[in-house]
Amino acid sequence: MKVIRTLGIAAAALIVSTGVQAEQKFINVLTGGTSGIYYPLGVALSQQIGKALPEAKVSVQSTKASAENLNLLQAGRGEVGFALADAVSDAWKGDAEAGFKQKLDKLRGVAAIYPNYIQIVASEESGIKTLADLKGKRVSVGAPKSGTELNARAVLKAAGIGYEGLSKVEYLPFGESVELIKNRQLDATLQSAGLGVASLRDLASTMKIVVVPVPAEVVEKIGDSAYQQGVVPANTYEGQTADVPTVAIRNILVTHEGVDADTVYAMVKSMFANMDAMVAAHSAAKGIVLEKASTGLPVPLHPGAARFYAEVNKATK
Repeated sequence: MKVIRTLGIAAAALIVSTGVQAEQKFINVLTGGTSGIYYPLGVALSQQIGKALPEAKVSVQSTKASAENLNLLQAGRGEVGFALADAVSDAWKGDAEAGFKQKLDKLRGVAAIYPNYIQIVASEESGIKTLADLKGKRVSVGAPKSGTELNARAVLKAAGIGYEGLSKVEYLPFGESVELIKNRQLDATLQSAGLGVASLRDLASTMKIVVVPVPAEVVEKIGDSAYQQGVVPANTYEGQTADVPTVAIRNILVTHEGVDADTVYAMVKSMFANMDAMVAAHSAAKGIVLEKASTGLPVPLHPGAARFYAEVNKATK
């Protein structure tokens, strides 16, 4: 009888153990290229989520950024991801030209975070100083269907150039674009990222650059409220001695409806409770403002995130 009882206890323990294993959360953080800003911020976010949810297995995935992240979230192949506001809006509408064959109706908002700045940077020796000077030049516009590439389409169209006005269009991530400019195989790169992105700092430290201005009238011609006037402040990059007008677009942390409310609540709470760690990962995180995080989202707010913001609002009243 004692042997049977022991076996029974062991079996029960095995069932409990198996149950615990089955309930383990898997959280995949979708980012972007490793030379951009999404990736270091995604790593920092994953570390905070891991501390808040010690039972979870948290991983970070480098991707082609916005469009890929949103499609992966719709397919349930990620739990939280970074994306540009205009890409999220296109995904929610199902804009095929932007890379979304159908409405991505499972997407849910977590937080509006820091703004991206469209930074058009050319080698000084290319002679490019204005948007008009890009005509007939070799330009990288970002990975295909990435947020950067969608931004490039919008800006170049509004400037009256379009891809057809360029002598060569390369669809490359940030780091590869910079390497081609260094090797004199490209004249300019358009990168939609936070200020001080590593790839452009690297380029500016290697050769003389020009940050090409995007005038206010071009921003207005884009005709999308996601695109706002912005400024690349003087000395953001080596040799850039004056402020440069450009376009600013907010980034958004996105999840999907299949992620439970407690998990999303823990995600957003852990991020805002550890903003010093986010800023340490990249200075762009200084643009993450709690008071603006739940506003202007092009997709519905996830219930878990809504609970967090409701608690914050209640505590501040």
